[in-house]
Amino acid sequence: MLKNNSFRKIMISLLALALILGSVAGCGSKSSGGSASGGGSGAKVLFLMTDVNDTFRATLSDAIVAAAKSQGVTLDMVETGGDAEFEANQVSGAKAAGYDAIILRAGDASTALQMNVASNDLPIIYVNNQPDDAHLEGGKYIYVGSDEYQVGKYQVEYVLKKLGNPKSMNVIIFQGEPGHSATIARTKSVKTTLKENGCEANYVFVDTANWSDAEAKEKFGIFMKTGQSVDAIFCNNDTMALGAVEGLKEFGLDYTKIPVTGVDASADGCASILAGEMAFTVLQDAKGQAAAAVQAAAVLGKGGDLSSVEGASEDLKFVWVPFSPVDSSNAGSIK
Repeated sequence: MLKNNSFRKIMISLLALALILGSVAGCGSKSSGGSASGGGSGAKVLFLMTDVNDTFRATLSDAIVAAAKSQGVTLDMVETGGDAEFEANQVSGAKAAGYDAIILRAGDASTALQMNVASNDLPIIYVNNQPDDAHLEGGKYIYVGSDEYQVGKYQVEYVLKKLGNPKSMNVIIFQGEPGHSATIARTKSVKTTLKENGCEANYVFVDTANWSDAEAKEKFGIFMKTGQSVDAIFCNNDTMALGAVEGLKEFGLDYTKIPVTGVDASADGCASILAGEMAFTVLQDAKGQAAAAVQAAAVLGKGGDLSSVEGASEDLKFVWVPFSPVDSSNAGSIK
């Protein structure tokens, strides 16, 4: 977002000052305008989001703003561009600005310890990019999301059933953002579940497509130059799956016989399934994650017990929102 280093440092200083003065900081910032009512009565939350250039991140951001309104939480949103220095400065200024808690989609989950130290003991609710367990602390620095291992399990179970439980097959995996917790876990769970089900997978092409349909289609074209065949395509999100379908079409391959699976159950993804193109997706419940994140922020920000939030783990480091499988039988009912 801020390319010039000197300019970025100046902006960081100005934005930190704005926080201290109690104003809304940063470009793309917006307030929920929530009144002090409901379960989050009186809570004030700073929401730091990298950007909304991805379909799911945009949906999650909108859902968090809406959840704050419905729960009576005052919430200010700041887009950070994924700049760790900028994020740390926003986090460190939050307490002086009167915030009770922080909801943070970190650009890099490995910076969680840095963010925890910078928080001045304010609770941080991480979303959409899971830090290492070692950097979470029960009831204080927590993660709200879905168990990414379920994704590969659901995708593989669907594909194996559709293809008649083959003992071997040629597999393509299109991965999301490099280093992202979901990219790592979703890819690993596909490979693990295939092995657990006795299917010997020949990974003919595994590469990142950065959550992008254009990149997935381009990478599929590169795969086709290898002269290999493919039996199934597993994608870390729906947008890449849509790109993979377009790639199959471009090369005249039968997408009804080569199942393409995604994640998110986005509107476009579900429409593609209903059109008989994409085969399957997994619902990542943005509204459920948003509601849980806002509730957790309000509870912890006011010194409450996280166990009162549905889905909280026993160690109080997580609030889990379940994934759900989606195919042609229920894609039309996803909203």
